[in-house]
Amino acid sequence: MAEDPTSAEDRLIARHFQPIATHPGALGLSDDAAFIKPPAGCDLVLQTDAIVGGVHFFPDDAPRTIAGKALRVNLSDLAAKGAKPLGFLLSLALPKDLGDGWLSDFAKGLRDDAEKFACPLFGGDTTLTPGPAMISVAMFGSVPEGTMVRRAGARPGDLVFVSGSIGDAALGLLLRRDNPEWKLDTAQRQHLLTRYLLPQPRNVLAEAVRTHASASIDVSDGLVGDLIKLCRVSQVAADINAVQVPQSDAALAAIAHDAALRETALTGGDDYEILCTVPPDKAASFRAAAQTAHVPVTEIGTISAGEGVRFRGAQGQVLTFVRGSFSHF
Repeated sequence: MAEDPTSAEDRLIARHFQPIATHPGALGLSDDAAFIKPPAGCDLVLQTDAIVGGVHFFPDDAPRTIAGKALRVNLSDLAAKGAKPLGFLLSLALPKDLGDGWLSDFAKGLRDDAEKFACPLFGGDTTLTPGPAMISVAMFGSVPEGTMVRRAGARPGDLVFVSGSIGDAALGLLLRRDNPEWKLDTAQRQHLLTRYLLPQPRNVLAEAVRTHASASIDVSDGLVGDLIKLCRVSQVAADINAVQVPQSDAALAAIAHDAALRETALTGGDDYEILCTVPPDKAASFRAAAQTAHVPVTEIGTISAGEGVRFRGAQGQVLTFVRGSFSHF
């Protein structure tokens, strides 16, 4: 009788990840590949992001939270493209000392979000690493043919909108790392920490973005830097009223204690809000659609001909920033 060739890795996958692979095309994670047929008349939208221990999350963060962040940063990119998620592939590089308990909690967090966002697992890979943990997600979604919202598309006269609030995650990172004395109450501290630990992707706003926006990007590297990217590829300029940029009560309390944090909030990243440009004749219906989706959106500026992005203060002065955005390199 031949020995059962099932490896420890196969058993690990069956135990932790097979329950997340609910689409028939995933084949129960029993094959080397999976398949999916996009909805009729739709384009596939492909996207991938990885998160690394010590860079995007702290090694002692809760495994469920790490799983949620890994999935949600990718969902955020789909939302900015106006796309509906269809599923994802997952690659894990894990240190040996994490153990099965860590992986079990990670898988539970991943399963919760896969169900919440209707985004099943289709497959992936697991491997050991001598370095920090790395989680890579390759996500695919769909849009009606030819309707994906690109970064290139902003036109002079368009209005600039941003969803939610800006700066919470960057300030939450400082709280998590340095525990500064900002004289925040418990609720304010928790708000900032949660916004850093677990993004809230705006996928319920995707349809409104797809049908109204001329250009869009999710705010992952900072509002200033991501708007620069959008304007550069669209070959336009932007004028932004920094006072109009939406910020939470917690962020405003921190900034009131240390004015230098205003720059951190505008350039620090990890917001995972949607930054988009909307033609003036679509602005009212975009606001209405956002309200229906229960996502606040705020008009913060305008697009013009030329090049460059200008953020203006309360007196109309052009603000300068030491660093425009987060960068890995």
